[in-house]
Amino acid sequence: MAASIHRSIDAVWRMESARVIASLARMVRDVGLAEELAQDALVAALETWPESGVPDNPGAWLMTTAKNRALDRLRRATWLADRQDQVTHEIEEQLSMAQPDLDSALDDPFGDDLLRLIFTACHPVLSTDARVALTLRLLGGLTTDEIARAFLVPEPTIAQRIVRAKKTLAEAHVPFEVPRGAELTQRLSSVLEVIYLIFNEGYSATAGDSWMRPALCEEALRVGRILAGLAEDESEVHGLVGLMEIQASRLHARTSPSGEPILLLDQNRARWDQLLIRRGLKALQQAEAAARLQGVALGPYALQAAIAACHARARAADQTDWIRIAALYAALATVVPSPVVELNRAVAVSMAFGPAAGLEQVDRLVSEPTLRQYHLLPSVRGDLLFKLGRRDEARAEFERAAELTRNERERSFLQKRAQECLEQA
Repeated sequence: MAASIHRSIDAVWRMESARVIASLARMVRDVGLAEELAQDALVAALETWPESGVPDNPGAWLMTTAKNRALDRLRRATWLADRQDQVTHEIEEQLSMAQPDLDSALDDPFGDDLLRLIFTACHPVLSTDARVALTLRLLGGLTTDEIARAFLVPEPTIAQRIVRAKKTLAEAHVPFEVPRGAELTQRLSSVLEVIYLIFNEGYSATAGDSWMRPALCEEALRVGRILAGLAEDESEVHGLVGLMEIQASRLHARTSPSGEPILLLDQNRARWDQLLIRRGLKALQQAEAAARLQGVALGPYALQAAIAACHARARAADQTDWIRIAALYAALATVVPSPVVELNRAVAVSMAFGPAAGLEQVDRLVSEPTLRQYHLLPSVRGDLLFKLGRRDEARAEFERAAELTRNERERSFLQKRAQECLEQA
C-alpha cells in the first residue's frame, strides 16, 4: 500500500510540480525559493498521504500546501518586510477561494506562469548545460540523480549546475516574465534550443552503453507540448513539436531486442507509432499556417519537421521522396548554414542521385575544422565508399568513426561495418 502511494505521489509530482513552482515563482519572484517551497509541499505529501490517502485533487492539495508554506516564509522573512502586507494579502486571498475555483485555477491562469517559468529556466544568462539541467529540474520534475544518470554526469556536477543557475538568475535580477518584442524572438530561440538539445540527447545518446534514452525524449516532448499550447502563434514552436513527435514515433523501431542500432532505412515501419506521426503532421500543419499568417518563411525546426514528414509518409524506404528531402536540406542550409546540415544534405543527395554525387559533397567537408572530431563525417563517408565498392577506404573511415564516438552501441555497430568491409574486400 505504501509503495503504491509513493508511486502516486511521484506521478502527481511529475505532472503538477511545474505548475506549483511557476505559481510560487510569480509570488515570491525567486525561482530557487519557489522550488524549495514546492519541495516542502512534496515532503508534506510524503508524510501525510500514506496515512490519509491521496486527496481527490492532489494538484490543488500541493498548491495549497505550498502557498501556506510561502505565507509562513513571508511572515518570517525580514528582507520582504516592505512587501509583506501586499504579498500576504494576495496569497491569503487565493487560499480563501472556494475549492472549485482553486481547481479551475489549476487549468487556466497558470498558463502564463508556466510560460514565465520556461523563459526563466532557459534564460541566455545561463550556460547551455545549466539551462538544460534547470529545465529538467523545474519543468520535468526530475531529481538531480535522474538528470545526472540521463547525461552520464556525476550527481554533484548536476547539483552544482542547478545551484549556480539559481544563483545566477537571482544575481542578474532576471525578471519572472515573458519577454516582448525583439527580445521575445531571441529568448524563444534559447528555449527551443534547450528543448531540442534534451530531445536529441535522448534520441541519440552522446555517450554510454545505450543508443537512446527515451525518458529524455518524453520530457522534451512534454515541455514542447506545454510551450505549443501557450505560444499558439509561434511557427517554430509547432515546428519543433512536429519534429519531435515524428522522430519519437520511430523509437521502438530504432533498436533490436538486444539494443543494437537499426538504421532508418532498415527499420520495420509497422513499429512506427502512428499516433505520434499524426500528431507530428498536425503540428507541422500548424507551423506552416502560422508562418503563412505572419508572412514569413519556414524556420529551421519547421523545415526539419518537413524532412521528417517525408520519411513518415513513405510506406516503405524505397518510396521516400529523397529529391524533396534534398531540396528541404538546401533550404535549411540557407536558413542555418552549418557543416552538419551540409553533411545531412549530402546523404539526401546520395539517396536521390547516387553515392558518387553524395561523396562529392562529403569530400568538400573533410577539411572542415568543426567536423574534425565529428564521428558521423567518417561514418557517412565510409557508407558511400562502401556503396561504390571501395571497401578498403570504407573500412578505414568506419574504424575512424568508431574511434571518435563515445557511445558504446554505436562504436560496436561501426566496428561491425568495418569488419564487413574486410570480409567483402
